[in-house]
Amino acid sequence: MKKILALASALLLTSFGVYAQQRAPLVVKQDKTKPSPRLNPGQQHARELSYQMTRDLRLNGYQKTRIQAINEDKQARIIAIIQQNEGNDKLIKDQCDAVCKERDKELQAVLSTDQYSNYYGSRKEYNAFSMNYKTQTTNDAFVKSVKDPAPASSKGATIGPAATSKTK
Repeated sequence: MKKILALASALLLTSFGVYAQQRAPLVVKQDKTKPSPRLNPGQQHARELSYQMTRDLRLNGYQKTRIQAINEDKQARIIAIIQQNEGNDKLIKDQCDAVCKERDKELQAVLSTDQYSNYYGSRKEYNAFSMNYKTQTTNDAFVKSVKDPAPASSKGATIGPAATSKTK
């Protein structure tokens, strides 16, 4: 009798556990009233640089966060310099070099000695990537294809209204 009572209570408790697990929502619904966070092209450019530095220099989580903040700040300043002085390449280069030197000082405080020496050896590539930001973010091939569309077929035919046949 005790065995049957123990078995019945075990089955009862198990069924409550299964019921509780089934009631929990499996997927959390996203609040569609709030916009999803999107990065502007400058922030995306800085994130790509930070990602490359994280891989090359083997940064830990704290260093990655600090480097990302430094790169976003410096990239925003570089973009502002490029937009303000468009057409004057010498002035852009001089001012961007000054911003990159500031970045070097800030990175020296975050990175270990070995990491900083690795960074210092590759900093020309990192600085060139930072200054290679294009203000025009559209794809040139896409713009060309819209302005001058290619023929619809390889034989030079284009898409147009259907030909009407004269039937009697």
